[in-house]
Amino acid sequence: MNSLAIYRKLLSHYGSQGWWPASGGFRPREWEICVGAILTQNTSWNNVEKALLNLRKNNCVSVKGMIDVDTRRLENMIKPSGFFRQKADRLKILASFVNSFSKSGDKIAGRHSGSFEDFRRNVTREGLLGVKGIGPETADSILLYACGRPYFVVDAYTRRIFHRLGLLEHNLDYEKTRNFFESSLPKDANLYNEFHALIVNLGKDTCRKKPLCSQCPLERVCRKRGV
Repeated sequence: MNSLAIYRKLLSHYGSQGWWPASGGFRPREWEICVGAILTQNTSWNNVEKALLNLRKNNCVSVKGMIDVDTRRLENMIKPSGFFRQKADRLKILASFVNSFSKSGDKIAGRHSGSFEDFRRNVTREGLLGVKGIGPETADSILLYACGRPYFVVDAYTRRIFHRLGLLEHNLDYEKTRNFFESSLPKDANLYNEFHALIVNLGKDTCRKKPLCSQCPLERVCRKRGV
């Protein structure tokens, strides 16, 4: 079974996921996705939700708000996500990076509007990877979910599931894994979005570290490598 057939099988089983989870209140909504992509590093989404709630309660919901907020205050707000000093530093750096994008007219005048739409249109993967604290998974999450670009996001669930299926070698590096998906699927941001969300659901639902194979929608085609 190829990647597209697996996508269709999971979509039939789970239905559309409507991911990335963003509860609203941030300006714009896509900025919450960027913030969440930093906060979710090395922690669970439940912890990220607590940190995002603190940011909303304290009205730290915009790029400018992230730049202006006192660093120690920011650390306290995002403490539930863990590694809060490191993540506060990364959030401020990311906010400044986003703020550096502006319309051409503003650039000529020497101003920085910090327009998020300009960031979404003009940011490159290489540019994001040059920002402190942003690795390939975080960069691709921002590009896919916040910018609507067709970059496939690879996470631990992806590696585990597709190794067990017999389609990926164990510990294949990130770029080769991403290329495997992008070369075997239509170049469609909506499909990548949905597929990654379905993979996350499968990884949480049945294909756990100790898998529940009898409940898995892919049980009949899985080679169960490493199980």
